Amino acid sequence: MEQHDKLQPQFRLLVLLTSIGFFMQGLDTTIIFTALPNIAESLHENPLKIQGIIIGYILAVAAGIPVSGWIADKFGLRNTYFTAIFIFTIASLACGLAQNLNQLIFFRVLQGIGGAILMPIARLALLKIIPRPQFVSAISTMNISGLLGPLAGPALGGILVKSLSWHWIFWVNIPIGIIGMIFTLKVMPNLVENKVKKFDFIGYFFLLTSMIGFVLSIELIENKQFSILWSLGVFLIATAVAVGYMYHSKSHQHAIFQFDLFKNKQFNVGVLGMFFARLGSNAMPFLLPLVLQVVFNIEPMFAGLMMTPLVFGSLFSKSITRPLIQFFGYKRLLLLNTNLLALCIASFTCITVATPGWMGALLFFVFGVLNSLQFVAMNTLTLRSLDSKFISSGNSFLSMSMMLSTSVGVALAGVLLNQFTVFYNGEPMLKIFHSTFLVLGISTAMTTLIFSKLKM
Repeated sequence: MEQHDKLQPQFRLLVLLTSIGFFMQGLDTTIIFTALPNIAESLHENPLKIQGIIIGYILAVAAGIPVSGWIADKFGLRNTYFTAIFIFTIASLACGLAQNLNQLIFFRVLQGIGGAILMPIARLALLKIIPRPQFVSAISTMNISGLLGPLAGPALGGILVKSLSWHWIFWVNIPIGIIGMIFTLKVMPNLVENKVKKFDFIGYFFLLTSMIGFVLSIELIENKQFSILWSLGVFLIATAVAVGYMYHSKSHQHAIFQFDLFKNKQFNVGVLGMFFARLGSNAMPFLLPLVLQVVFNIEPMFAGLMMTPLVFGSLFSKSITRPLIQFFGYKRLLLLNTNLLALCIASFTCITVATPGWMGALLFFVFGVLNSLQFVAMNTLTLRSLDSKFISSGNSFLSMSMMLSTSVGVALAGVLLNQFTVFYNGEPMLKIFHSTFLVLGISTAMTTLIFSKLKM
């Protein structure tokens, strides 16, 4: 049985610093959802036509991740991390000062670029500095902040919009960013690789095209101006480009992600399992505030506050993650937890107007626990077996896949809601959400087929 030690005091400030970056990036992924109507009203826009605020951010994050490892190796961990926080903080200030939709989208893209570097560099710092026996404790602590950001986003967004204005959902990042920059200069060493390979611009084009294509193929399904053949065509093109990258990486000496990286079976299983298992759970922070507001007519602030049990569930899971991994091992824990997570997602079909408040809070709490366990177990499983020469690129590929899974998960949830709206044709809205939860639960359970390929 592999040894997992507690985090030693000399590494706690470093973990705190990386947690700040994870929290900032995660918070801005969901804090905007409860504020969209207010933003649209302030900028004199239709709330249904400002999706570019979200899409621009997610695509910028996905696009920036593949280059983050190369930048860190070339310019150093501290310099790169400080610059990322600086960009993110300045962009947050600019978002709140935006006078029209185009300005806001532009600054959200800039914010996404900073966020794209924050997340993978934070994990990379732990991989390079923290001793392997303490890695599970370190990354579980950091990942909690990565979960708390998205989970706390709806509640904090609702509170800020209600108490102040929508501008403060961006400006709240400013003091956090300033603290992060100070800590970076004092805590993080500026580790620089002696030999840095040339950047693979051709491979980067392949990756960027395929990521945009996959997300676009899903969004085209609900666009009435295009037939399903357009969606299928874009998906096939994106798949062909992704396969093209694999051939490119096999023959190109300086590929962003070398072909040998994908010879590690545990890494492949971890990435695939993470991508598909998190499609359902990534959609929940988007769906739950929506069902509370649209179906149960709860105000945004209170809808956000009702998500609080998820945060407590994530915090509670920190105390049990390491012991559970040691007791069950990665394979058995992931098989068990994936099924429990799928059952939990599907069980949201039981929530109705008559559901007691304590029962709903308990379900939210359990989801928070299971989702956090899944997040930490999959991340550590995927990264722990990599050789030192693949740590940087493997870390960036995992982060890119996580962000792509987030965008695909939210897009998939939106498509399901629209398709079930058409299918039920005027029936109660709650039935549409129940069907969406059920499909997402079933899709999550199916990923146990991937984790069953593990040998440990």
